[in-house]
Amino acid sequence: MNTDVLPQGTRIGRTALRISDLEELTGFYRNIVGLSVLHRSDTTAVLGVDETPLLVLEEDADALARRVSGTGLYHNAFRVPSREALGDALGRIRDHWQLGGASDHGVSEALYLTDPEGNGIEVYRDYSRGEWPFADDGSVRISTEPLDLASIEAASAGGSQAPPGTDVGHIHLEVSSLDEFRDFYVDTLGFEVETTVPAASFVSAGGYHHHIAANTWHHRTTPSDGRGLSWFEVIVPDPGVLDAVRERFAAGEIPVTELDDGIVVTDPDSIEVRVRVESAN
Repeated sequence: MNTDVLPQGTRIGRTALRISDLEELTGFYRNIVGLSVLHRSDTTAVLGVDETPLLVLEEDADALARRVSGTGLYHNAFRVPSREALGDALGRIRDHWQLGGASDHGVSEALYLTDPEGNGIEVYRDYSRGEWPFADDGSVRISTEPLDLASIEAASAGGSQAPPGTDVGHIHLEVSSLDEFRDFYVDTLGFEVETTVPAASFVSAGGYHHHIAANTWHHRTTPSDGRGLSWFEVIVPDPGVLDAVRERFAAGEIPVTELDDGIVVTDPDSIEVRVRVESAN
């Protein structure tokens, strides 16, 4: 096994948002995205599906709004297991919010929207891997074509909640440098580049079309701070993989903070990344 790359079974875990209005954002992700509230305190809400946490909302009244030049979240991408579930999501968005966009990416069908504090969201479902288009060099081809919303709507069963099997399929970041992004996430953390498009890079583990995307489309130049993305998790399948990741960070002289169930590192844009083992609670 190549210990310099992340293996099959690596995935994105929870993502966390630093927000100003916990009540409003909790209601939004419950009623529009369809997540269930799993835990709630005065300043924090944990939402997910089927008792699996996917999103952490952290209220911070003192946090400033994200700067126009600030790096951070482009969108959180919630992956649903079926076209029916995607149709249900479309119905909730149309009934209670506003659809920002929709695309057929060749590998997936995706709906786009923005939460009340400006955080981007994608809700999508994958085509089967046998349907994905590949380039001659073996890389996955991700395209952007119009999505047939009528057929998505027709698939809906009117569900008010995201079903079991929903997860965070990927996260898309706005970064200041794609070279630094690849140095950190590919050369050190261990993802592999799946495809690139102008001013964007898509990386994954185990041949998925992408677990993390990054772009410089809006020319962000200052570190992530204020409201927006607080942290996100990379889940690895076993302790040996975590040990290898820890060693690569040490070799790259990247500071690591130990947690009970993993490690925390900060990427070149001051985005906090938590790496933990799948079986850890």
